[in-house]
Amino acid sequence: MIDFGIDKIALIGAVALIVIGPEKLPKVARTLGHLVGKAQRYVADVRAEVNRSIELDEIKKMKSQVEAAAREVESTVNQEVSQASTAINSDWSAFDTPAPATDSGVFAPEPPTYKHPRKNWRLKRGAMPQWYKQRQGIRTRAQSGAARVARFRPPGLKSRS
Repeated sequence: MIDFGIDKIALIGAVALIVIGPEKLPKVARTLGHLVGKAQRYVADVRAEVNRSIELDEIKKMKSQVEAAAREVESTVNQEVSQASTAINSDWSAFDTPAPATDSGVFAPEPPTYKHPRKNWRLKRGAMPQWYKQRQGIRTRAQSGAARVARFRPPGLKSRS
């Protein structure tokens, strides 16, 4: 870049004072300052755009590397899963064959199959068993106050209606 020292700037200022004159010099200096500021902003914008494009290229390279690594991991996982599934299928096929007959000619019993318990999952199950609640007289159903009074009212009394 051009190297401006204090002596060169003073010389340019003296020449400008003589050529332009003292009346127009502040206006010309202000205009020149605006132009220099615009040029500096333009150079800074261009520099920032170049930096962004370089960073974008680096990010694209990094993205391609990550995608390649992800594909490699996916292929190894798929390969391991397929090997494990073939091993499980081969082991499972040994259980599908009929059981060998024993000495007495009777086949060994088959393993029990899973049966779902068919519990009603919407029903709340308390920690205290129902039979214990009934034996101890613990209320198991919610009842309104009026219904409770009517339930425990002695048989000879009438209600106030």
